[in-house]
Amino acid sequence: MSTPVEPEEIALARQWRLEVNLGTAAAPDWKLCPGITAFQPASEPNIEDSGDYEGDGWAGNTKTGQAWEISLTINRRVAPTAKTFNAVHEAMRLAHFAYGNANKVHLRYMDRTGLPEAYEGHAIPTWAPAGGERTALGQVEITLTGDGPLLPITNPLTEETP
Repeated sequence: MSTPVEPEEIALARQWRLEVNLGTAAAPDWKLCPGITAFQPASEPNIEDSGDYEGDGWAGNTKTGQAWEISLTINRRVAPTAKTFNAVHEAMRLAHFAYGNANKVHLRYMDRTGLPEAYEGHAIPTWAPAGGERTALGQVEITLTGDGPLLPITNPLTEETP
């Protein structure tokens, strides 16, 4: 007797959840980045030709480094009575204008359904308001350029089983 196979589903592009640490490394305060309309993570290795005569003409390749970045678009959120923008959006905007450690945000992103894919790192944000027609939404295009490693982590949204 064969075991029934669970039907598979197609993962959706909207699977990602981005959080920014508004606390410290010692006392993290992870907050959701709301309003994401597009999210594209990338991590490209640097591969150098390491071929030699002993390879009998075949190329050799060695990974010598890696870079990562996230490109995203957000709908800017505002509290109109308090006259404030969303705290995570503001943290990225202010880091864009800063230098040194103040220019970096500590972030993590994960599969919002609790699947095992999740990552954490530090990045330098580039903040570019989209502008547009009179009927356009207040959107911002953000590039988060990695500074240091992007580490696979346990998805914090994974429910623990007893």
